[in-house]
Amino acid sequence: MVVHSSRLVTTDDWPAAELHAAVLAGDLVAVGACWASIAEPQDAGLRAASFAWSVGDTRIVAGGLSAAWIWGACSRPPVPHDGCVPADERFRSRGAWTAVREIALEDDDVTTSVGARVLTPGATALDLLRVRRRFGPRDADALRGLVVTAGVDPAELARCLEQSERVPMGRQAQRRFRDAGFATP
Repeated sequence: MVVHSSRLVTTDDWPAAELHAAVLAGDLVAVGACWASIAEPQDAGLRAASFAWSVGDTRIVAGGLSAAWIWGACSRPPVPHDGCVPADERFRSRGAWTAVREIALEDDDVTTSVGARVLTPGATALDLLRVRRRFGPRDADALRGLVVTAGVDPAELARCLEQSERVPMGRQAQRRFRDAGFATP
């Protein structure tokens, strides 16, 4: 069982009807699938704790749009959450709240926040660009949000894309990068 942040309130704490009533009263605000006091700062730690509670499995790393949401690059999390696990870990996905992919991860691609494993901002940007689903406006907005809110350097990201153009989805990632409004060297 995942222990959630004391800054969050969940259906483990209160019945859903009471939580929704507290939202209507202006006392709580939704944070993903959880809630927090309106006085709580909406920061990466709070969103990471919500992700951890939602997925309920500490082996799952927040990736894609879920990681972008945690870093403040987009305003709401995806449903289901985007999760990943290192390709060398055996994992069987259970439940409807998280889509889990196995991907190649380096140790420095993952950080921990409030008990949740999250792709770093740079690794999140690369994950968004390389994912094998349609790259839409929400993904492009999240990529631009990572540059603004999480300090991802577009020039460094372009270098990483150039060095890995022969990996799966490498050329498509470069095209997506350009389509999102960034220039490649």
